[in-house]
Amino acid sequence: MRIAVIGTGYVGLVSGACFSDFGHHVVCVDQDEAKIEALHRGVMPIFEPGLDQLVGRNVRDGRLEFTTDLPSAVAEAEAIFIAVGTPSRRGDGHADLSYVYGATEEIAAALKRPAVVVTKSTVPVGTGDEVERIIRKTSPDAKAWVVSNPEFLREGAAIEDFKRPDRIVVGTEDAEAAEIMREVYRPLYLNKAPLLFTSRRTAELIKYAANAFLATKITFINEIADLCEVVGADVQDVSRGIGLDNRIGPKFLHAGPGYGGSCFPKDTLALLKTSEDYQAPLRIVEAVVSVNDTRKRAMGRKVIQALGGDARGKTVGLLGLTFKPNTDDMRDAPSISIVQALEDAGAKVRGYDPEGVEQARPLMPNVEFCATPYEAAKEADAVVIVTEWDVLRALNLDELRKTMRQPVLVDLRNVYPPQDAAEAGFRWYGIGKPGQNEVAA
Repeated sequence: MRIAVIGTGYVGLVSGACFSDFGHHVVCVDQDEAKIEALHRGVMPIFEPGLDQLVGRNVRDGRLEFTTDLPSAVAEAEAIFIAVGTPSRRGDGHADLSYVYGATEEIAAALKRPAVVVTKSTVPVGTGDEVERIIRKTSPDAKAWVVSNPEFLREGAAIEDFKRPDRIVVGTEDAEAAEIMREVYRPLYLNKAPLLFTSRRTAELIKYAANAFLATKITFINEIADLCEVVGADVQDVSRGIGLDNRIGPKFLHAGPGYGGSCFPKDTLALLKTSEDYQAPLRIVEAVVSVNDTRKRAMGRKVIQALGGDARGKTVGLLGLTFKPNTDDMRDAPSISIVQALEDAGAKVRGYDPEGVEQARPLMPNVEFCATPYEAAKEADAVVIVTEWDVLRALNLDELRKTMRQPVLVDLRNVYPPQDAAEAGFRWYGIGKPGQNEVAA
């Protein structure tokens, strides 16, 4: 099949590369000339493990192209995926759909043959209706079906998620559109990925409901971690104990500094705005958003407490800055709130991250960025593990300790067993652990 993907951000680039790897001919479109030029040179605009090799292979084999010329890409396409950004609208939290509607107008004007127009971007309920209205108004004679096909890609594991999905959700009630979408995903037949057909509005809501539920699991276990600390329980054992229940499952039950990234923060806000518009309150989601915001700010106070309650004039090394490992995404990362709290308290902050430094620089202008974790820890009064990158899971704790001014390790991901840290001479502070959340050296 011939497919056009509008947008070469995270979702568009990964989707386009994977579709081409299935054997489809894919043209990815972006109005950013510099980004397209970089892609022609094999330079990826995002960090995602394996993406550069996947793109390079399919470009060489002639199945994947990049262009700024939307009309030419759309004219030949049987399926056109809209994968542009839908950030939170400044000031009110609604999803900003201006990029979606702008792309729709261009697509409608360029349609030359029957095609499905697929919203791959995360959009509020009813967006597909407006996309269809724009197409009908712009090109009344065009034969186009508007379909919702939300993405469920985890940053850092997006290629695997696309090729071996838990499910593929397709929102359409038109038989012809459904048949085209079956053909698009036919290469996944052998993987037996469930293909779930629903109404368009149902598909749009499934995406938001899924992300809100996962955000709720994260927030729930973070609050349980706080309770563990004061009652003398271990949150990791609690997580295992409840996660073994098949009705609950173990995923997203790892206590930490709160969720961030490109999806959960904006999607929970957008879902709340939809619930307000339709006067159907979502009290649980409201609480999740509020608790998570408080959680990230509280992590800065936790570090200050580990420093004896006074951070003025002290140096703190932050290890891991991105909101999760295997990505360079800094959007709503907990590290941003932690840095702000530490700097407000008079501390100097050094930071280390394997991939996120360039994204972090404009967000943390006063942070001194370091090339290694040990450099970030040099002469520091505390080291804080914020993101559980693999490179931070096997640090030489003895060597780390020797570089520091004070032996304080704040482990916001519970990467290291408390006793291991104590044996290396650290005062260890973790998440949801008994004993005043400290193991003395």
